[in-house]
Amino acid sequence: MDTKWADGLTFRDGPKYLALKNAILRAVEGGYLVPGNKLPPVRQLAWTLGITPGTVARAYSLLTEDGTLTAGVGRGTFVADTKKAAPEDIWTRQTEPPTEGEVSLFSPLLPDVGQVAAIKSCLARVGDQDANALLRYPTRAAYQPIREAAVRWLAHTPIGAVHHEDLVLTHGGQNGIMLCLQAIVSGPRPTIMVEELSYAGFRRAAEMLRINVVPVPTDENGIVPEALDRVARESGAQVLCTSPEVQNPMAMFTPLERRQEIAKIAERRDFAILEDDCYRMGTAHAQGYRALASDRSWYVTSISKLLTPSMRVGFAVAPKGQGPALRRAAEYGFFGLAWPLAEATKLLLEDPRTDTLIKDVRKVFQSYLEITVNALGQFDLRWQPDVPFVWLELPRGWRSAAFCRAAEQQGIQIRSADEFALRDTRVPQAVRIAINAQVPKERFEQAMRRLHDLLVSPPEVIAV
Repeated sequence: MDTKWADGLTFRDGPKYLALKNAILRAVEGGYLVPGNKLPPVRQLAWTLGITPGTVARAYSLLTEDGTLTAGVGRGTFVADTKKAAPEDIWTRQTEPPTEGEVSLFSPLLPDVGQVAAIKSCLARVGDQDANALLRYPTRAAYQPIREAAVRWLAHTPIGAVHHEDLVLTHGGQNGIMLCLQAIVSGPRPTIMVEELSYAGFRRAAEMLRINVVPVPTDENGIVPEALDRVARESGAQVLCTSPEVQNPMAMFTPLERRQEIAKIAERRDFAILEDDCYRMGTAHAQGYRALASDRSWYVTSISKLLTPSMRVGFAVAPKGQGPALRRAAEYGFFGLAWPLAEATKLLLEDPRTDTLIKDVRKVFQSYLEITVNALGQFDLRWQPDVPFVWLELPRGWRSAAFCRAAEQQGIQIRSADEFALRDTRVPQAVRIAINAQVPKERFEQAMRRLHDLLVSPPEVIAV
């Protein structure tokens, strides 16, 4: 394949993968590489340029992520049609049902243990209420009973006292993150901090809001306090975005002592803390930041991992006294949650069946988690009983991109560590495997056995 576009490419300054990425970009923008052109295979280009296959794979990955290139298992890597918007991974892979024989383990999928019937009942009850409510704009006063229901639902969450004026109903957890950041940040070029590997939604929200993102190193207990203090001082960041109960993707838990250290640093360096608690399915094991640093901590959760993701309902909670800024972000953006949806949420939260439904969902997830741990537990696997995914450090011989491709060839879709990393951070050879409780157990167990077989038989030559 023609590689004249790489003539003159040097790797003297900066990361080699960035130099290669920029060279391909220049070739595309200059018209030397046009839509449909096939790029050389990773190993062939690495040999030609005298660099490692991992360097080529990372450059290809970044260009695929931003829509410059497109790739398919068994087809190769091509220059994308720039006239078309690059499809977002969250939509192309998460919402489209897998083809026959595939098992999607990209995101947790809930079983129906009775919540479908409960939701249908709540929606029917909304339809039987005052018809005039279907013709009015949402108002803050009319939504007070709904916010109060949400406050009662959060009563056992250790985030300090919550008044209904502190809480805003959101379109899921991601919308809650967006609203909190809009309420907090200021200035022409604000900066936020995230863990080196973290929920991609933090970065997506920051990108939409023109916010700079800087990484903070972690260890087995979460954010390293000394590193946080240094990064906060050097960057002047206004917000730390973190998930201390269930760190996504590594399934870590940040103990209370570490949280207390982080809260003190936040006060000393004067930045806010945004806690995302959307992945916890069980009881919280330590006080949240809103209880530890009540004047500067914001909290986001949703019902997506407990009852249903389809309703897209979440809750954002501001520090005491800062509710108006959070409400303003919501009301200026979309007036508020649609009344039928908000009222159905209230009825669902107050339904006497709901607590039992959540417990039953957890039991099913735990049975699938047991299958996962039994199949993969001999490897470097990190998991928690009430967390709907596991984090797997790959054995020597596997690269995460290659392992994901090999798994996909086996009909199993999983997420590479690269999807959770900032572009210039060190990425481990690891994958996140989510629990799909909508797949029959026998089929799920077969998928775990196929992953096990791949892990014990890495390629003789390290693949990328």
